[in-house]
Amino acid sequence: MGPPPPVAAVRLAVRQALRVLEPDRTVLVACSGGADSLALAAALAHEARHEPDRRAGAVTVDHGLQPGSAARARSVAAHLVAAGLDPVETVHLRVAGPDGPEGAARRARREALESTARRHGDAAVLLGHTRDDQAETVLLGLARGSGARSLGGMAPVTGRWLRPLLGLPRDAVRGAAPVDESRELPWEDPHNDDPSYARSRLRHRVLPVLEAELGPGIAAALARSADLLRDDADALDAWAAGVPADPEGLDVAALAALPPAVRRRVLRRAALGAGSPATDLTAAHVRAVEALVTGWRGQSWVDLPGGVRARREGARVRLV
Repeated sequence: MGPPPPVAAVRLAVRQALRVLEPDRTVLVACSGGADSLALAAALAHEARHEPDRRAGAVTVDHGLQPGSAARARSVAAHLVAAGLDPVETVHLRVAGPDGPEGAARRARREALESTARRHGDAAVLLGHTRDDQAETVLLGLARGSGARSLGGMAPVTGRWLRPLLGLPRDAVRGAAPVDESRELPWEDPHNDDPSYARSRLRHRVLPVLEAELGPGIAAALARSADLLRDDADALDAWAAGVPADPEGLDVAALAALPPAVRRRVLRRAALGAGSPATDLTAAHVRAVEALVTGWRGQSWVDLPGGVRARREGARVRLV
C-alpha cells in the first residue's frame, strides 16, 4: 500500500496535532496564502467541523514588502473565511530591522502571531513547515557551525506553536492545497526564488546537488537526524537543569567534573539567569566563561552581553 493521498495525509497530520490540545482551546493557523499554509488551513477547517467545541481560526500577516501585499492579504483572509474558519484576522506590518528584511520579517511575524493568539484566549498556532523546511534548517545550522540544539531543527510542538506537517514532504503538502476560483491563490512568495537569500539558494541549488550526488531521500534523512539530535539536546538540557543553583556561585570542582556539553549548558543557563540576552549570548561567550573553570590562569572575569560579568572568586564562578 502506497502513501495516502495528499489531502488525506495533511488532514491526518492535523488531526493528530489537535489531539494534544484541550477540546475547547482555540486554534489559529498562520496562513500566508502559499500552498503549504493553504493546505494546512483547509485541513484545520475540515477537522474542526468534527470537533463541536473547537474554535478554529486563522491569521494572515502582511509584511508590506511587496507591491500589492495589502490587497493580497485581504484576498487570503476572504478565502479563509469562505473555508469556514473563524476568527480570521489580518495583521499589517511595516518591517525594518538591523538584521535585514528576512530576519526582521520573521521576528515581526512571530510577534504578531503571539499577540493575536493571546487576544484569543492563549490560542495554539499551527505553522506550515514541512519536512523539506526542516532539512533546510538543519543544513543552515551546519553551515553556521551550530550545536545539537540548533541542528535539532524545529520541534513539532513548542509551547503554543504546533507544526503538524514536519513529517510530510513539501510536494505532498502542496498537492493538498486548494485552488482559489480566482486563480490568485496559492500565491508564491518571490523571496522563495530570490538567490540573495541563503535559504533560497539552499533550496534551489544545494539540495538538488545533494540529491543528484548522494541519491534521493536527503531531506528525509536530514529530518531524521534532526529528530535524533533534538532528543539528545533535550536529554542534555534536562541533565543541566538538574544541577542545583547556588546563590553564592557555581562550584568550580563540580563544574569541572561535568561532561563539557552539560557544563556549557549550566554556564549558559546561569548567564541567562543573570540577565544576558539569549539573542546576543554566543557559544564563544560561554566558552570564555568555561575557561574560568577549565583553563584558569589567574584571569578574574569575563564580560558578557547585557552588562553581565562572570567572575572567578576562589573555588566559585559568580555571574552578576
